[in-house]
Amino acid sequence: MDNNSPFVFCVDLDGVVGKYHEAFRGYVARYKNLDPAQLPEATNWDFALSGWPISGRDEYLELHARAVEEGMFASMEPIENVSEVLWRLSDDDIWIRVVTHRLLIKGSHAQVVSDTVGWLQQDVGGRPMVPYRDLCFVAEKPDVGGHLYVDDAPHNITNLRASGINAVVFDQPYNQHLDGDRVTNWLSLEQYVRSAAQKHYEQQS
Repeated sequence: MDNNSPFVFCVDLDGVVGKYHEAFRGYVARYKNLDPAQLPEATNWDFALSGWPISGRDEYLELHARAVEEGMFASMEPIENVSEVLWRLSDDDIWIRVVTHRLLIKGSHAQVVSDTVGWLQQDVGGRPMVPYRDLCFVAEKPDVGGHLYVDDAPHNITNLRASGINAVVFDQPYNQHLDGDRVTNWLSLEQYVRSAAQKHYEQQS
């Protein structure tokens, strides 16, 4: 990336900006005729290994598709302090690039994109929830470029770091085995981003 470019902060959505697992739990419980409390905390990226009644990836994708069709991406609850922190960073000229792999199911792309944009731009205190400048729907996250990424998915963190990219783990029960830098909330992440941005600009001067 050009040394004269702004500091680009690449932000994952599900599990980082939005409470995906909490939202998905509600849909799965309803589809399976269960109380949501019967579905334990997701301590593994594979829901079946966390004790959820999902037989494998095919059933997961089927349930995920149904949840998306019913508006999960339009109604997901945001993680605490995310909007305030991202606006403070953006107001200080940090470039927010949303990078997400949500286009999993053929035939649902239009709704996924529409619901995602609507959710990101929902009104919070008189302005959009997330002040993003780019929105990338991509599986190979290193391809979009950025100075710092935050992600919760173990495979994404591993791939980013293997590509020589600075990636910080957003703490979740299913990524506890990952080493390296980690943050547990958005207030801590704000300080991490500011420190990384400062180092970036010092290297430019």
